Amino acid sequence: MILKALRKNGSVTVNYYRDGLLETFKGKVKQLNLVEQTLSLQDENHNTLSLRLSGIKEIYES
Repeated sequence: MILKALRKNGSVTVNYYRDGLLETFKGKVKQLNLVEQTLSLQDENHNTLSLRLSGIKEIYES
């Protein structure tokens, strides 16, 4: 429910785990796939990051 609302509001910052390290990505929600449990984000340089929802520590609006 919260992820669907963030999808409409635009820019978000996501803290997530990759290879055991906490990283941050800032961008807009490109796609939210609840079946595959993935979130795709795109930054201002059009770089795309796809994350599993289980690897996300926190999401907040930018």
